[in-house]
Amino acid sequence: MANLRVSYVGTGGNAQGHLRRLSSMEGVEIVACCDVIEERAQASAENYGGKAFVDWRRMLDSVETDACYFSLPPFAHEGAETEAASRGIHIFVEKPVCTDMETGLATKEALDKSGALSCVGYQTRYNRFLNAVREFVKDKTIGMAVTERWGGIAGGPAHWWRVMDKSGGMLHEQATHQLDMLRFCAGDVSEVYALHALRINNEQENHDIPDAEVVTLQFASGAVGYITTTSALIRGGGGSRVELIVEGHLRVQYSGNSSRILPESAGPIPEYEEPLPDSIDRAFIEAIRQGDPSIVKSDYTDGLKTCAVTIAALESAASGKPVAVHPVE
Repeated sequence: MANLRVSYVGTGGNAQGHLRRLSSMEGVEIVACCDVIEERAQASAENYGGKAFVDWRRMLDSVETDACYFSLPPFAHEGAETEAASRGIHIFVEKPVCTDMETGLATKEALDKSGALSCVGYQTRYNRFLNAVREFVKDKTIGMAVTERWGGIAGGPAHWWRVMDKSGGMLHEQATHQLDMLRFCAGDVSEVYALHALRINNEQENHDIPDAEVVTLQFASGAVGYITTTSALIRGGGGSRVELIVEGHLRVQYSGNSSRILPESAGPIPEYEEPLPDSIDRAFIEAIRQGDPSIVKSDYTDGLKTCAVTIAALESAASGKPVAVHPVE
C-alpha cells in the first residue's frame, strides 16, 4: 500500500504532538508543513519531512496530499478547511472548528459534497473511562448533566487566547472539551442561557475574556444541565468533571482517568470492552485507510454541533436572553 500523504497547516505547539505520533506510524508520510511563521514551518519540515510553506493555498496547489491537519487558533479558521474538503482531501481540524456558524457550515457542505472524511480534535472521546460512562447511561433517563472547567490563563501577555475576538474565551476555546464530553454522554443541546463576568483577572495585560462563565443547558432529550468555567485560578487549584444524574437515583461521575457511581453501594461502572485506537491520530488514519468513518468518534459535523453550543452561549451572554442552538444536520 502506498504511503498516506499528510500535510499540516499550523505547526505550533498543538501540532507537534500530532506530528510526532504520525511520523512514527508506518505507511504515513509528512509531505508539507505550513505556518505563518516561516521558521516554525521550516523547523517542522526538517524534523518530520516534506516542504515548508507560509501560504496554505500554495501548499494545496503544489503538493499532492491525501489528508491535511489544521491546528489553528479559532480566529484563523477562514476557509482553508473548506477549500481542502472541496478538493476531496480528508481533514483533521482542531477544536473549536470555527468562531461563526457560516464558516463551519461551509466546511460541512464541502465535506458532504466531496465525501472526504473528517476528524475533530476531541481526543477524550477515545478515553476508556468516558466511554464506559457513555455506555452505562445510554439506555437510562438522564435528568441533569453538568460539567466544569476551572483553571488559569493560557499563554503570556501577547497570546491570542486572552483576546475575546480571537479565542472566544475559556468556554469556546478550552471548555469546549468538557462540553463535548457532556454531549457525548447526554446528547444534543437545543437551547442555552449564559452569564459572563470579568471580576478577578482585571489587572491582566492584553486580557478581555470573561474569568467566570455560567451556561444553563436545555438538552433535546428534555434533560437540563449547566457548564461553568473560570480562568481566574492563575495560582493553581483548577480541575474539571462531568456528572450525570440518572434514573435509579444515581450520580454518575467522570474525571480524568476515573469514573464512579454514587452511592457506592450501586457498584462500579462496568469496564468498556470495545477496542479503542491508541490515539485520535490513529483513529483518523485508520478511518482513511479502511474507508470507515465510524472509527472516528467526532467528525466535523459532530464537532460543529459542539461549537454551535458555545457560539449560542456567547450570543446569549451578549444579549441577556436564551438562545436556540443552531441546528446541524
